[in-house]
Amino acid sequence: MPIQKNPDRLRSVSSPVSVPARRRLGLAERERQILDGAIQFFAEKGFEGQLRDLARSIGVTHALLYHYFPTKQALIDRVYLEVFEGRWQPAWETLLDDRDRSPEDKLTAFYADYVNSALTREFARILVFSGLSDHTITDRFFSLLRQRLFTRLIRETRRFRGSNSRARASERELELLMGLHGGFFYITMRRWIYGQVVYTDAVPERFSEALVRDRVHGYLLASRALFADGAQAAGKLSAIGADAPAELRRRRA
Repeated sequence: MPIQKNPDRLRSVSSPVSVPARRRLGLAERERQILDGAIQFFAEKGFEGQLRDLARSIGVTHALLYHYFPTKQALIDRVYLEVFEGRWQPAWETLLDDRDRSPEDKLTAFYADYVNSALTREFARILVFSGLSDHTITDRFFSLLRQRLFTRLIRETRRFRGSNSRARASERELELLMGLHGGFFYITMRRWIYGQVVYTDAVPERFSEALVRDRVHGYLLASRALFADGAQAAGKLSAIGADAPAELRRRRA
């Protein structure tokens, strides 16, 4: 009896299923792959992680990684530009410079966007890891904030108090402002470092604008109260200087 041949098996042997060739990434795509992988790697492992481990996690060779980023510092610098400077929006400066809006509205609009668009998981974790290591990223980022943000926030705080002073911010003013700004960063630490629930609006993972306004309002009222005390004290001293007897004025001099 003739042996029956399986036609399907014959077809599978004679016509193997073709596997699509793996697409070769271009230079820009490969660099993007490495950069995205590095951001996630540093956010998870910190800056003590080895580049060999990074290359393995991305699926590239150690030599190829060094072809795109010759040193670890070069890669860290690129991560900084991507996660920190790259997410800075010049529109925030335009918003804070708008003379037609009140200081409270401007600070609320700025922080509502800033905390939800800039302060991501990668932002928070990389900034903390940098602060615990060599400060390379933290120093650069705080320099950016001092140049492009804090002076504007101090100016708007003074406007709220009815002052047009252009004097350099006092330590007291800066520390009060750091309480506001640092409080918003602490939101991201609670979420991405401590794994705690943060109150959000209906949109998941979006911090409530109402809570932003509460914090800004409290900060501005505190500023008015603190610096009104200073103004009143200065006024009293001026009054004493004008009304005190000549002997007392000589003693004060």
